[in-house]
Order: sequence, then C-alpha cells, then structure tokens
Amino acid sequence: MSWDAAAWLMLGGSTALLFLGLPVAFSFLVINLLGAWLFLGGEAGLVQFARNSVGSVASFSLTPIPLFILMGEVLFHTGLAVKVIDGVEHLIRQVPGRLAVVAVVAGTVFSAISGSTIATTAMLGSLMLPVMLARGYHPTMATGPLMAIGAVDMLIPPSALTVLLGSLSGISISKLLIGGIVPGLILSLAFVVYIVVRVKMNPSLAPAASFTEYRGWEKFRPFFQYVVPLVSIFVIVVASMSAGWATPTESAAIGALFTILLAAAYRALTLQNLVLALRGTASISGMILFIILGATTFSQILSFSGASNGVVESISRLGLAPMGLIAAMMLMLIFLGLFVEQVSMMLITLPIFMPLVHKLGVDTVWFGVMFLICMQLGLLLPPHGLLLMTMKGVSPPQVTMGHIFRAVVPYLFMSLLVLALVFFVPAVAVWLPKALF
Repeated sequence: MSWDAAAWLMLGGSTALLFLGLPVAFSFLVINLLGAWLFLGGEAGLVQFARNSVGSVASFSLTPIPLFILMGEVLFHTGLAVKVIDGVEHLIRQVPGRLAVVAVVAGTVFSAISGSTIATTAMLGSLMLPVMLARGYHPTMATGPLMAIGAVDMLIPPSALTVLLGSLSGISISKLLIGGIVPGLILSLAFVVYIVVRVKMNPSLAPAASFTEYRGWEKFRPFFQYVVPLVSIFVIVVASMSAGWATPTESAAIGALFTILLAAAYRALTLQNLVLALRGTASISGMILFIILGATTFSQILSFSGASNGVVESISRLGLAPMGLIAAMMLMLIFLGLFVEQVSMMLITLPIFMPLVHKLGVDTVWFGVMFLICMQLGLLLPPHGLLLMTMKGVSPPQVTMGHIFRAVVPYLFMSLLVLALVFFVPAVAVWLPKALF
C-alpha cells in the first residue's frame, strides 16, 4: 500500500470515527487494530500492537497526570477552593464588574493548584454564577469570565494536558509547564482590564452592588490563611522542577502530598472527601491513559506504514518559509478546535507536526506553548467547546446557549492576540524556561 493511501486510511479513518461520535479512545483502537493487521503483518502485527500498547503507558513520565488531577480533586471536594475565592474577594475593592474580576483572579489562583480546566470552570460556575445573576449581571458578563479563566488553567501549571502534550510530542515536560506561565498571566490580566473597561462603558452589564469592605487584619486574614499556603504548593512544584531538585513526576508527588496535608491541617479532609477525590482521579486518569495507549500506537503504525515520512516530505517540498509553515499549523489547530476536543487534536496532528518541527529546527518549547494556546482556544470555540458545555451544565435555565456563545467571543479575540504575541515574540514563552533551567 502506498504511503498516501495509508495516510488516508489512518488519518482519515480516525477523523471520520471521531466525527461519527465514537469516543476518542475507541476510535483510535479500531484504526490501530486495522493498521496493525495491514502494516505490521497480520497476526504477528496484532501481537506487536499489544506489546507496544503496554509499553506506551508503562512510562514514568506519565505519572504526573494522576497526581496533578488529584491536587484539583482534593481542593474541590474538601471545599478549600471556596476559601480561595473568599480570600481573593476580601482584597478586591469596589471596581466596575467587581464579581467578574474576583472570578478571574480567583480562577488564576485556582489554576496554580489544580490540574483540570473542567474542574475550575465547574467550580467557579456553581459558586459564583448564581450570585452574579442575582446581583443583576447580564448572562454574557457573568458566564464569559468564568469560561475564559477556566481555559487559562491549561497554561498555568500544574496541568494534566500539558504533561500529556509533552509526553506525546517529546517536548520537555518541565520546560513546557514553565513556558505557559507568562502567557497565562498575560491572558488573566487582559481579562481583568477588559471587564473593567467594558463595564465602565456599559454599567448595566454589571450593576454596582453594596459589599462588605473589610479593614485591618480582617481584610488580609483569609488571604494569608488560605490563599498563600495553597499558592505555596505551586511555588514548591515550580521551584523543585526548575532547580533540578526533582523531576516533574517527583514535583507532582510533592504537590499532591502538600495538598492533602494542607487539607488535613485545615480539618477539611474527611475519609468521604478523600474517597471521592481518589475516585475522580482514577476515573479521569484511566480515561487519559487509555487515550495515550491509542495515540502512541497510532503514531508508531503511521510511521511504520511510511505515511508520516511521506506527508512530511510532501509538505517540505512546498517551499514554505518555516514561520509560514508554523502559522499554517496553528490555523489548522484552531480549525480543528471547532469540531474536536483537545486530546483528539493532539492525536491527529502531532504525528505529522513534530517531525516537521524538528526538521525546521524551531524551538520545541515555543511551538508547544503555541500548541497549548490553540488547545485553550478550542475549549472556548463554539459550537463544541468543552467549557461551553460545562458552563451550560452548571447554569440556571435563564442562561441560554446563545448567551454563552456571545459571552465567549471577546475572550477568544484576546486569546488570539496572545497567540500572535507568542508567535512574533517567542521570548514571551521561552524566556522563563531558559532563565530557570
């Protein structure tokens, strides 16, 4: 079979199954079984497929994923996430769109101690959306910041999807985790500025309401009592990786241990909470590891069939400049974000993109951070953005999908501007990893 026929079968077949609604893991399992039979030699190929599958998940580099997820699950089920919101709210004075600003700042803090975008969005939506709507906030002003800051969780470590991207692409996981910090903070700041300016222009979007202004120690007590100790976990995780004291896996283990110890110190950790957190971690981690199994073997079969080399050589012969080629990859990722979720984007594109990136000799951390921003955009892109569905799930009936779609548009434009900034000024993504490592 020619390489182009193999490429159509493997890439086209997996994409078609995804569009038909088959779960990601099973879509790639079906294509992998067919590819192993055709390209690896019948029954012997199926045996090799089984061996490769076991080896793909028996990797030490994947262990940060369940540990990062465990951190977020513990914070969510013990209620410590609510304490973070309280600590932030005590500090922020009366500004236009105050509750939306509180949501963005609290979401940024929570992103630094949680490895799940969905958990961040669901938590902020359940806690803050009813309060914002009750105070007269327009549904678009109430839901937009919650979804936008939930997506930023992907960029700020710890992030399970960043570890997955690093593992599947061969990019340094430590540098990739650090590389997302500056773009993530720029996005958070841009969201705050937009909210304040937008509400100043149209105060009816977020009517001003009376609030309790705390003074003296009472103003700072929740911040130092809850926010500082929890954010110190983020500092420990980042510092241990950047100083070379610990691998990403060991840093994740330290972070998970400190999270559980802090929850116990606050007397928020019960056996029931711990069981719920462990169950959630096992469920999400199992799904991700099963997807990794399919993705790794898919890449191996694609390479063995000659499709990967064939596609790379064909694109190289087009004569595009390296920056033009990278820009085309980003546009393709944004287009895919309209239809498929983030893991599928990685599985479909990385087997083709990474050989090209290495051939062009571009900085892989720079490319990886842009890849993360494109996936973050995919979380927010109508009609299938995962966080749009999450927000609708936790919203009261008066919030329609039309509200949610309109709410997210300004934040999509800001994310595109940050993507352009990283594209034209790579130092935004690579300066911090280079400085720390």
